[in-house]
Amino acid sequence: MSRILSVPAGRRDFLRGVSLAGAAAALAPAAPPAAPAPAASALAPAPAASASGEGATVLRRVTLIDGTGAPPRPGVTIVIIGERITWTGPGHEAPRPRSARVVDLNGKVVIPGLWDMHAHGSLQEKIAPPLYVVNGVTGIREMMGLPGHHALRARIDRGEVLGPRMVIGSGLIDGPVSLLGPLPVKVGTEAEARQAVRDAEAGGADFLKIYSYLPRDLLPALADEAAKLGLPVDGHLPYLVPMEEAARLGQRSIEHLTGLTLATSSREPEYRGRLESTPITDPFAWYAMARDLERRAAGSYDPAKARRLYAELIRAGTWHTPTLSVLEVFSQPIDAHTGDPRLKYIPAADRRQWLTTLKAAAPDTPEEIARERRFFRQLLTLTGRLHRARAGLLGGTDSYSPFVFPGFSAHDELSLLVRAGLSPMAALQAMTRDAARFLGRAATTGTVAPGKLADLVVLDADPLADIRNVRRIHAVMTRGRYLGPRERERILTEVEKAAGNPAVIPAAGNSSAGNPSAGHPAAQAAPAACACR
Repeated sequence: MSRILSVPAGRRDFLRGVSLAGAAAALAPAAPPAAPAPAASALAPAPAASASGEGATVLRRVTLIDGTGAPPRPGVTIVIIGERITWTGPGHEAPRPRSARVVDLNGKVVIPGLWDMHAHGSLQEKIAPPLYVVNGVTGIREMMGLPGHHALRARIDRGEVLGPRMVIGSGLIDGPVSLLGPLPVKVGTEAEARQAVRDAEAGGADFLKIYSYLPRDLLPALADEAAKLGLPVDGHLPYLVPMEEAARLGQRSIEHLTGLTLATSSREPEYRGRLESTPITDPFAWYAMARDLERRAAGSYDPAKARRLYAELIRAGTWHTPTLSVLEVFSQPIDAHTGDPRLKYIPAADRRQWLTTLKAAAPDTPEEIARERRFFRQLLTLTGRLHRARAGLLGGTDSYSPFVFPGFSAHDELSLLVRAGLSPMAALQAMTRDAARFLGRAATTGTVAPGKLADLVVLDADPLADIRNVRRIHAVMTRGRYLGPRERERILTEVEKAAGNPAVIPAAGNSSAGNPSAGHPAAQAAPAACACR
């Protein structure tokens, strides 16, 4: 009999949800763990890609999928000077900058650089940032900001570290009774909620990250203060807040499809009544109840109620980031992941933490496995319904949660979006054009056009014919630097070497000194569960 069977089901549900909290982000150290890579490293900036704009690159004879929804354009030449695209069009008309590097890419396909819109783990500096870029993820939305993230972003922007463009959230803002121990900023009054927003703005956050146990009566004050300061509100839908209400108050994105099965259920009043009438005293029992209600609600989908909800989401400008990659991981038994070849890019300490968490949280019995797989299929169906209703969808992975790999899992997410019912073009746009629109960056990124940043991915095959072709990366263009096949291979080799170096600071540690994960349920509850098996 598996030893996992002695882990209480409520605790497993809780740990599963903790991982969806961005727990992996909390397991990163509070400051960049290592000095910049030496100049000889493949992770160092290339002189031709300096921020000064020196250097030019010409990509010849590509098939361009520009991200706008237009059909692919064969025979295109793209001219890049510094970090900007300066020209796209037929090769015979292309300007030829003096001393340009000319790369003939006949038969290759170019798409915009991808954005992972729910990312973590970037403070594992020699692992996550280069893995994002080498996999064509040229921008990320870091969903739980720490001071180290802002320092890292500055170093990436200065060209000292190879990494993606970063949009950084606040620390987690949660209710006075949080299931995440000391990690979140806990607010129990209107004054505390408003102060938390002011503190986040002063700390440089690009948006607020709210969490699941924020009281219903505090969201209006928090949203009002955020609007005054120009800070968007993103994150989990708080369990006690109806989705339409959160949308009307201005919550801009909802992560992991939290609350969607309840919001589209004919039995929502009944289920919501149970949530509201049950105090959060035993965290495991309360969370297990909430998860059970979400599963039950998936079986009472009300099409008319859902249409009204989708219309309100569109009117309010509220988007969903399904993070299907992490939802799939936690819907499967542990043996579905332990042989993944991408584990060689993850430090041993982090692999052990992933395994410990998943052992405690993954479904184990045949009944649990069937239940979680069924619920995941229902969430895929809901994702497709959101898309067909024209509600906003973003592609994010919850990277650095257990077995959600920085960069690599963006390709998994695209495949899952297509499995949910999106066309390959729509899936690509969720991680390119639509991500840029959501972030207010459509003028500079998300599509391929003159004047925009040269964040590009060169593929060996057409992703519109098969979305899995997005994994067949030939080269990546980021910040004016062209990473061809050999350079990409060198970068992957360096990441693998760094992952195997015991001197690399692990994302999770045994000491609480300087580690924001100290006391975090993912770091404490999972080992405790394992110890009692």
